[in-house]
Amino acid sequence: MLGYVFEKYTNQKEMGAYYTKEDITEYISKNTILPFLLQKVAAKLPAAAWDLLKNDPDRYIHEPVRRGAGADVNEWEKSLPKNIAIGLDTKAPDLLTRRKDWNTTTPSTHGLPTEIWRETIARHQRCHELRKKLRAGEVTEPVDLVTLNLDIRQFVQDIIANAPADLALCMWKALRTMSVLDPTCGSGAFLFAALEILQPLYEGLLERLRALLADWQSSGEKHPNWEKEIKAILASVERHPNEAYFIHKTIIVHNLYGVDIMEEAVEICKLRLFLKLAAQLEPGQTVEPLPDIDFNVRSGNTLVGYASRDEIRRAFTEAQGGRGGDQMALLGIENSLDDFRRIMEQAEDADRAFRRFQDLQDNIGQSAAEFRSAKDALEGILKSLRSQLDRFLAGQYDQKNLNAEATLKKWQSSHEPFHWFVEFYGIMNTGGFDVIVGNPPYVEIKAISGYSLRGYRCVDCGNLYALVMERCLGIINNSGRQGYIVPVSSVSTDRYASLQNLLINRDLVFSSYDDRPSRLFDGLEHIRLTIHLIGENVEKMNIFSTRYHKWTSDERPLLFSGISPIPSTPVIIEGTIPKFHSRLEDSIVSKIKKQKNRVCEFYSKSGMHRTFYSRKVGYFLQVLDFEPRVLDGRGQLRPPSEFKTLQFDNPDFSQLVLACLNSNLFYWFITVFSDCRHMNKREVDAFPINLKSLSNGESKKPLLELSKFLMADLDENSSSRKMKFKHDELTVQCIYPKMSKSIIDGIDTILATHYGFTEEELDFIINYDIKYRMGLGGGSAEEEAGDE
Repeated sequence: MLGYVFEKYTNQKEMGAYYTKEDITEYISKNTILPFLLQKVAAKLPAAAWDLLKNDPDRYIHEPVRRGAGADVNEWEKSLPKNIAIGLDTKAPDLLTRRKDWNTTTPSTHGLPTEIWRETIARHQRCHELRKKLRAGEVTEPVDLVTLNLDIRQFVQDIIANAPADLALCMWKALRTMSVLDPTCGSGAFLFAALEILQPLYEGLLERLRALLADWQSSGEKHPNWEKEIKAILASVERHPNEAYFIHKTIIVHNLYGVDIMEEAVEICKLRLFLKLAAQLEPGQTVEPLPDIDFNVRSGNTLVGYASRDEIRRAFTEAQGGRGGDQMALLGIENSLDDFRRIMEQAEDADRAFRRFQDLQDNIGQSAAEFRSAKDALEGILKSLRSQLDRFLAGQYDQKNLNAEATLKKWQSSHEPFHWFVEFYGIMNTGGFDVIVGNPPYVEIKAISGYSLRGYRCVDCGNLYALVMERCLGIINNSGRQGYIVPVSSVSTDRYASLQNLLINRDLVFSSYDDRPSRLFDGLEHIRLTIHLIGENVEKMNIFSTRYHKWTSDERPLLFSGISPIPSTPVIIEGTIPKFHSRLEDSIVSKIKKQKNRVCEFYSKSGMHRTFYSRKVGYFLQVLDFEPRVLDGRGQLRPPSEFKTLQFDNPDFSQLVLACLNSNLFYWFITVFSDCRHMNKREVDAFPINLKSLSNGESKKPLLELSKFLMADLDENSSSRKMKFKHDELTVQCIYPKMSKSIIDGIDTILATHYGFTEEELDFIINYDIKYRMGLGGGSAEEEAGDE
């Protein structure tokens, strides 16, 4: 059975939840669980806690960020080679020349593996900025630890190690009651990551409580209430085989919750948690009964069912108001509001039964009969509630003949409803889950058969992951935190605008990742991803983004410690949250927005002058005034399938657009605003440029000359290559823009004048992603592929 299930998982190429790497789950879990814990105890945190950051900044700046940066700015600048240091002054003239050596490999004395000086300088400057901010005492909020990507684990551990009694007990209670959910848990990757984050917190707090008790006993101090609480906590530890077993059992029973539509996944998840718990036993120790977590990790459809009291009330109220009259008659309901009140009372009964069931698991030596009785009582109440709510919900889904048991069972079997409000009543009735983490399935809604989905604003996104995120926004505590890894389309395509509109109303930190030269998930193709860290609702937009990460396998161990979010705001293209990573980009955007015109305003459907572009996005874009040659197996010329056409009446417009779309500036534009998989017409149309102004200015002639020169160079450096496809063997003219980079840089130098860029902004644009585009410092550039 287990072999079957594991094989089933590994064959689900689009179900990302089963491919999660430990570094991803660790990054997401620590940046949700730990900020929530700090926020929960914020009122008890003394100023001395935040002074830890102020007094020893380097302790909380990740070591890879600090590596080679020196103790302070002056020491760092003196340590730099002269040919590198000369590029630091952004005000002096001839900046591009002074920074020509910044694209060489950094020696190990200063750099990280594969790093070039341009990356090293940026990393070191960030290190010094972080030190300055921390020393000034500017970091005093849990969310700041996330947006600055500081070592939040070390910070929380240090707080625990120095916590006074009231804070230590407050943290213990907050930890003990924290609810962490994975709504599509699969075999439990995120729940295990949460366990790994929570375990040292429990361990540290127990150590601190023992130390406080020992100090009071040795000094003769009296703290009767605190001592009583601490002794009770420590006594509960002693009733178990060992401390590690106690901690793991507490986390599994009281902190972790999961739901998955696959029953096999749920069973494996529970089994893995049991095995983890059993592994804490030492040789010769007595094995106590394993906990029962059937009500923590459950099978059901996350997206079908009543999630809140308001949803249930609304459904019953609408029925009472007449809109559901036929349904009420069908179900034999005379007064739906009375039924609503009765269901709420039963839900409260279920919660009391669940708490009693959990309490029994904390005790050692309870009788099996008592335990069985408590479980049966809880299951009986839940079964009754499920039946009533399933029947009512099926009626809302326009099911008929619901008095026939077979009809209801068929609907239940196909939809597998899961009513969050009753299944987790205690959690939902107090506001919702504290932390939600996960990797929702990346499955097109149209591919779902057997059940339908209703009531979601994000249904127009067309993918289940968007609906899961929407569902979770409805079951999270107001002060809760969420973390997901989903496709980059979530922030980069207008198809997901409804999801983006939900996200931008909350604290949001997102980081995005390419799938080459290395990728986050091995074995999955075209898996460009974004990690979302989501906080509370906000009145004013508070979005932080990172660069669109590319990395080699050698860089993977340092990937998440090097994340450096900066403020970002939706701009220029609707349905996109920009993937900014430099404050220069704010200025660049403000300058290109002044153009007031976009490329699409100059098209002509009947125009005779054409520019061709490939939809494929690589390290370079392919924009040409000719169509690449493609011969089929019989030697017959055929049109390239991925090339699209832009038409213009004015020949100058055609050539000027050709120059603009080949520029490094447009490559940056595509990377920041698109899904980085396709060069869609949306991004081409939206590129800000006033072609009339450009064609009447001094930039026209040199741009036209460079455009002509570039096309000739691309054609001359191209090669013919045979490629085998399922339908035919083609001979394709392959284009290599990398070999013409100096000409492209010349185009950007002219465009910089047109847009009013500074030398520093031009340097940023020309060298954007330079390491991977040109294969510098061990970053392997791709060989430009031809078109099918």
